[in-house]
Amino acid sequence: MAKAKKAKVEDYRSLDDQTLVGKLQDEEVRLKKLHFSHAVNPIENPLTIRQIRRNIARMKTEQRRRALGF
Repeated sequence: MAKAKKAKVEDYRSLDDQTLVGKLQDEEVRLKKLHFSHAVNPIENPLTIRQIRRNIARMKTEQRRRALGF
């Protein structure tokens, strides 16, 4: 399984709206698949679930920030 990269806020701020939405959807699907595979057979590094979850939170925060006009 690919190693989860810790994303930074600046990475998401540089993306346009469409790309951000696409990445968010991809990460949510990836998280669901990872949860399922971890339930069936424990994954090597369960901390990747936490990293992906936090990246999703960062993306949603960036979407909200843009919606509020900051």
